[in-house]
Amino acid sequence: MSPLPLPVRVAAGLVASAVEQARDLPRLVVELPVTAVSQALQASMRVQQKVTELAIKGDQALSTLRPVDERPSWATFDDEDETPPSGNGAALVTELHRPSRPEPPADTAVETAAAATAAAAEGHTPEPAEPAEPEASGPNALPGYQELTIPQLRGRLRHLSADDLRALLEWETTHENRAPFVTMLSNRITTVTEG
Repeated sequence: MSPLPLPVRVAAGLVASAVEQARDLPRLVVELPVTAVSQALQASMRVQQKVTELAIKGDQALSTLRPVDERPSWATFDDEDETPPSGNGAALVTELHRPSRPEPPADTAVETAAAATAAAAEGHTPEPAEPAEPEASGPNALPGYQELTIPQLRGRLRHLSADDLRALLEWETTHENRAPFVTMLSNRITTVTEG
């Protein structure tokens, strides 16, 4: 059997395609609005992309003719100075210094020791000194406590007894009452007493 001519085969293929399309028509009718909206959105996005590309090319072409200010006049803030600092700001950097504590003069300690020795030689016994009040920089349990940072304090708390820790906590609550310090001291007291 000889094959049918090409036009007949093409016509039969068209009829078969039309029948398949007719069978899919109910499904296509339901999908048609969604497809139409989707294609319309895609077309509008393509148009927006083309317009944006043209605007960018236009900006580039115009920037060669008229340079754009790096900082627009409307972009100012209240806390800025009118004149920008020169250089990289090195003139604005200040040196940090640790607060210095005055050292007691050496001759005062020598004089005190000499006076105590002379008094003892004459038979005078010095009266017991009253317990010293905690100095302004911290309690007796940890001198210089007030200047310590949290990490420095954490490192020193390991070597203190529960009584010393309670004294620090009492001093902190009556003087500075800094929440992180109070919390750290309270936690350390709990750890020492329960551990």
